Amino acid sequence: MRQILAAALLASTALPAAHAHETAAPAAASTPVPKEDLLKPPADAVRYLVVSEAGQHGTQWQWQLPDGRTAYRWSQELRGWITEMDQVTTFAADGTIAATTVRGVTMSGDAAEDYRVAGGRAIWKTATDAGEAAAGGWYIPAGGVGIANAPLINALAAAGDKGLNFLPSGKGRMSFGPTQVIQGPNGPKTVQLAFISGILPSPYPVWLDEQKRYFADVSFLSVMPAGYEGALRQLRDAQDAATADTVAAIAKRFQSPAARAPVLFDNVRLFDADKGVFLTDRAVLAQDGKIVAIGAAGSLKAPAGAQVIDGVGKTLVPGIWDSHLHIGDDWSVLSNMANGITSFRSPGTTFDRAVDATKRRAAGTLLMGEPFISVIIDKKDPLAAQGAEVVSSEAETIAAVRRVKDAGLWGIKFYTSMNPAWIAPAASEAHKLGLHVHGHVPATMKPSEAVAAGYDELTHLNFVVMESMPRDVIDRANTRQRMEGPARYFKDVDLDAPLMSGFIADLAKRKTLVDPTIVIFEGMLTQDGGKPHPAYAPYMGIVSPVIERSNFIAGGYPLVEGLTRDDYRKSYAKMVELVGRLHKAGVPIVAGTDGWGIELVRELEIYRQAGFTPAEALQSATIIPARVVGADKRTGSIAVGKEADMVLVDGDASTDLGALRRVVTVVSDGYVMDADALRTAAGFSGRPK
Repeated sequence: MRQILAAALLASTALPAAHAHETAAPAAASTPVPKEDLLKPPADAVRYLVVSEAGQHGTQWQWQLPDGRTAYRWSQELRGWITEMDQVTTFAADGTIAATTVRGVTMSGDAAEDYRVAGGRAIWKTATDAGEAAAGGWYIPAGGVGIANAPLINALAAAGDKGLNFLPSGKGRMSFGPTQVIQGPNGPKTVQLAFISGILPSPYPVWLDEQKRYFADVSFLSVMPAGYEGALRQLRDAQDAATADTVAAIAKRFQSPAARAPVLFDNVRLFDADKGVFLTDRAVLAQDGKIVAIGAAGSLKAPAGAQVIDGVGKTLVPGIWDSHLHIGDDWSVLSNMANGITSFRSPGTTFDRAVDATKRRAAGTLLMGEPFISVIIDKKDPLAAQGAEVVSSEAETIAAVRRVKDAGLWGIKFYTSMNPAWIAPAASEAHKLGLHVHGHVPATMKPSEAVAAGYDELTHLNFVVMESMPRDVIDRANTRQRMEGPARYFKDVDLDAPLMSGFIADLAKRKTLVDPTIVIFEGMLTQDGGKPHPAYAPYMGIVSPVIERSNFIAGGYPLVEGLTRDDYRKSYAKMVELVGRLHKAGVPIVAGTDGWGIELVRELEIYRQAGFTPAEALQSATIIPARVVGADKRTGSIAVGKEADMVLVDGDASTDLGALRRVVTVVSDGYVMDADALRTAAGFSGRPK
């Protein structure tokens, strides 16, 4: 979950707080302020780099204005996604924020945000929300320049156990972890890991300097002081190790010997994924990690020491699969388990993270569903995917494929900057080695050409849509054109015309998989902002006020000049229709989110809108992905002899797919776990609606 908040919460060192100044900051703009009108950092501004293991993606600056206010600037481009914003902050005498104004544009649209204290009231307004409360706490912006949060970090470090009150709501505390000695431009430097509670559902890690002031933020995208970016890997490893120690205790608690005692679910509505039917009044007995009996309700006898769970009014389904869920941090995979995801495909995980997470899961120290992992392979290029294995030739591409096999992983995922000429030979080698081939479609290549070159699967629906796009969109598919092209043009595409109808027929004939992740496009293309995205509405009030403001009610993709939100919605509606046509034609669909995992049920609800039956939608998140990875003989459905991977949900999933959010009990590898307790451990404060 932390990855999505990187833009809002990246922090870095700030200069000492200035006193409030009488000059008011400009009001937040209603439309994005263009880059040329934003503040320009002076040559002596404090500079931080936005980096990942793939290299530098942007820069953030901090400096003092002549009137005493503190100014910040953020400039970044991530594979065509632009962030250009500035922020000006006035500090009160006690160091809290008296006023701050954010201007510019982010990957999500208008960055505008304004906060100020007047007459004892704190008043805020963003592009998507507004509110006020009694003054007296630290304001946490919905967005803004990451390093502008440094004074808050410093204040938390100084506050000790008493912590700090937050605005709009909440309270945070900081705990301290181990230190590391790193090398920088001025020689060795000692930094300390700290964790903040009260901002995200899970502890938020941050690095402090010798004076316990903000130093760096290590995350999906990291912010490092210029000259120290070489220490990124060292700090990430130390941070991951500290987190692993904490979650190991949680894994031990849920995977105790008692949790693997026999369990009898009685009086349940059972989903038979193999046949695609719901059966009423059933009983299921699991023992020693296997399903040992299935019968009519009341017909099975529980062995001595078994746990008996009455399933009246509930549905028992196989463990849920998310077919597009990148392995996040250890807290993220714990929350996935709490939501019933007992297996998943991670289409893009670094070698080190893949091997480490898999090893710790096998050892019982990481509570994570069973992963089937692919590694991203992309051409060395400024627009290459972060976290990818970057290659510069056909030979290097084939060598990367072999490394994936040697690491014991499941597949390879090509990305948008790949040289199309390298796809066929690399895919051929992958198939010889038994690896799955999927991915984005490289720029200049049509999806039909990628399939002909060896793709087993097209990842994201926009790369199916790309078949119908103009040549200038196809040629720039490694930029934001991969989103803006479909948003602009797809509403006018005739799905019955030979181009798309023929492509759909060819996909069906080849049995090429499609991983639509259409829930992403619902958010990007249909949302005005200010009210919760349908995927997140059931989670309002139980995750984090910060996440609610910065993500759950965020607006959609910025409008391209000449288009309206209704134009985007028409293109999205055509995408839903396309999913239905793919399914009707016999193209295998696997449900994935490319998000936190909590979006998966919404993905299935959209499939229902596209014409799937509830059973067909649920099969796309159970038995079908199990078949894809070759695990269907042992998991993916509830059948005698299969592994005990099951989820009990509150409600009738045969008529209400939303019941799948209301997880009551999770059984993974035979361990029976209370979902409410899992959610609490993952930082949720209640059950989704």
